[in-house]
Amino acid sequence: MQGWAESDFSSQFCFENYVQLRSMKRARDIREQLVNLMERVEIELVSDSENHDAIKKSIAAGFFYHCARLQRDGSYRTIKNPTAVAIHPGSSLSKEVLPRWVIYHELVLTSKEFMRTVSEIKPEWLVEIAPHYYSKKDIADEGKKMPKGKGRSAVG
Repeated sequence: MQGWAESDFSSQFCFENYVQLRSMKRARDIREQLVNLMERVEIELVSDSENHDAIKKSIAAGFFYHCARLQRDGSYRTIKNPTAVAIHPGSSLSKEVLPRWVIYHELVLTSKEFMRTVSEIKPEWLVEIAPHYYSKKDIADEGKKMPKGKGRSAVG
């Protein structure tokens, strides 16, 4: 986003870097909203773009009820109301070794229910950020190993 800002929010920058202009504008708008909210409640704006866990944890705090766990067969199942879901094929996460735990923004029903805007999380974050909703029992790993190439351990 910094490079895009340095280019004066140029559409050419997005084209050259294979990024959708609309997505960048949306990210800029959301950032501006967050900065305004922080200023209004007098929270100091501190940024650490290298702390990916903090970013993912903040997303998980907002979408903790949209959580899914990888199953042995390579599919996902939501936690509280068990529903079979899959990572949307357009997601970059669908093209690599599947994460064990994910948070998603929305479900889209086409040939099956797909999770869109997906991020990998650590399951213990759920109990930490939403103890009123999740218990340790909800996130307990059955100790079963994933089939070879089906999943990786939670973000480490």
